[in-house]
Amino acid sequence: MQKLPKRQELPRQYTWNLESVYADESRWEEDFRLVKERIPRLASLSGSLDQSPQRLLDCLTLRDETSKLLERLLVYARMRKDEDNGNSRYQALADRAAMLATELSSATAFIVPEILSIPEEKLRGFLDAEPGLALYEHHLDELLRQRPHVRSTEVETLLAQSHEVSRTPDNVYTMLTNADIKFPTIVDEQGNEVELSHARYNQLRESQDRRVRRDAFVAMHRIYQGYRNTLASSLAGSVKADVFYARARNYATALEAALGPDNIPTEVYHNLIRTVNQNLPLLHRYVALRKRLMGLEELHHYDLYVPVVPEVQVETPYEEATRTVLDALAPLGEEYQSALKGGIESRWIDVYENEGKTSGAYSGGSYTTDPFVLLNYQGTLNDVFTLAHELGHSMHSYFTRKTQPYIYGDYTIFLAEVASTLNETLLTHHLLKQTTDRRLRAYLVNQQLERFRTTLFRQTMFAEFELEIHGMVERGEALTADQLSALYGDLNRRYYGDGVAPDEEISIEWARIPHFYWAFYVYQYATGLSAAAALAHQILTEDEPAVQRYIRFLKSGSSRYSIDLLRDAGVDMTTPQPVQEALGVFSESIDLMEGLTAEGQA
Repeated sequence: MQKLPKRQELPRQYTWNLESVYADESRWEEDFRLVKERIPRLASLSGSLDQSPQRLLDCLTLRDETSKLLERLLVYARMRKDEDNGNSRYQALADRAAMLATELSSATAFIVPEILSIPEEKLRGFLDAEPGLALYEHHLDELLRQRPHVRSTEVETLLAQSHEVSRTPDNVYTMLTNADIKFPTIVDEQGNEVELSHARYNQLRESQDRRVRRDAFVAMHRIYQGYRNTLASSLAGSVKADVFYARARNYATALEAALGPDNIPTEVYHNLIRTVNQNLPLLHRYVALRKRLMGLEELHHYDLYVPVVPEVQVETPYEEATRTVLDALAPLGEEYQSALKGGIESRWIDVYENEGKTSGAYSGGSYTTDPFVLLNYQGTLNDVFTLAHELGHSMHSYFTRKTQPYIYGDYTIFLAEVASTLNETLLTHHLLKQTTDRRLRAYLVNQQLERFRTTLFRQTMFAEFELEIHGMVERGEALTADQLSALYGDLNRRYYGDGVAPDEEISIEWARIPHFYWAFYVYQYATGLSAAAALAHQILTEDEPAVQRYIRFLKSGSSRYSIDLLRDAGVDMTTPQPVQEALGVFSESIDLMEGLTAEGQA
């Protein structure tokens, strides 16, 4: 039986360098005390921001310097906890950092409503009188835009204090699914017992042995079925919190509350769902092709992830994966390449799975740290794409933090998936160029088709699910396990059509999707893919001008509105055109796959 290694058993070169954040925890404690000391100083400024432009600048500067330090504390504590969720020492450290964040948030809750209480003419006068405030001009304009959704200082303080409590559903879900649930074992292709985990499940569902992937699918979802009521209650609590905060801030819907701060029109969300639904016949065409190529009388959900070119085995050691990604991203230029190589060599990346480690993958870090990457690398081609994807996030963070001041040193969620998905697109292009082997090319095209299925179609289905469950709560309807499963099952049947069997287990899949605890996030995977497809095409065809536009985009952070930054880079997401163009690429890929796998050719 293959057991997961313990954290201390992993070779150092495959772990991220959190010592670069804090060489030892005594320094973490020093910064913790420093933030603690600054909180009363910030709170003492309440009621004085309209006195002078210098007082306003002092407050904003102290807030930002303290927040910068707090984020460093949070990053270290949370990432240490992510190394092993069962480690009580780091659970405690993360909890302390989270409580400190709530303290700071409460102490600074007066700032925005107090700024908005200053007459706009007087605020503009402050900007003219104090050169140091020029840095905050876009920030202040953004606050004025959101004036209708900012409450009084008293209400803002209460809302800030409630945030830690509101994250309880997500915390419960994380601990339940990463630390407490004991996953079952199945028998692999070689007859060995293998303990399921999140990462291993993703690997096993790609098995060429149908019995193995069916057993993994059934075992994984039956575990979640056993916790269905607890998980439904947890998700319902998260959705109710979203609706509460939307109403508290005078938004008509939770969707508006999620998109409004980034100035993204809700029509972008609805347009995505509408455009994808109009093109569901393309997805039905693809699953019909998959069914034919796999030689199956009936296609099931556990058949959707296995490569349809079974003779091609692509196993990629981690070192080879990093070399491949570097080569694939060469079109982005020397500046990008140099920074990326340096990041890999300086241990940005936590590579392999271990006992208790947080599942999945992400890019993290803060303004003053490296843009770290968490992986659970298993050596599949999908893992190579995950590496490219997360490094896209990290490079976006790297360029933004290197170029922008702290106040604009991050980017919106709407932009977050563009850089990561563009990297995947360039990786596909590179790999297809590197081989003339028909079977391998078919395998790569299949992976490209799968990224469209799982990103453009599947994430849009998730987005539709999120929209409906929030709408149910807004209409006063209950969210029970039965209702969630019925809705999720119906969506799967509509999206995949008659070409995929309606497996009973798929209805509980909602219970293992962590992104549902971050409201209206997943749609941006789909819009990101659409934007990335357009930008990658420009980079590969226009060369240097498009590269320079793209690097400027990566360096812009949140210095302007997301829609405008993306438009300047070359893509207008306020129109349906990028989504429709991405769907056109999907259709062309189906054509290519049909040609590569024609009888006597594959």
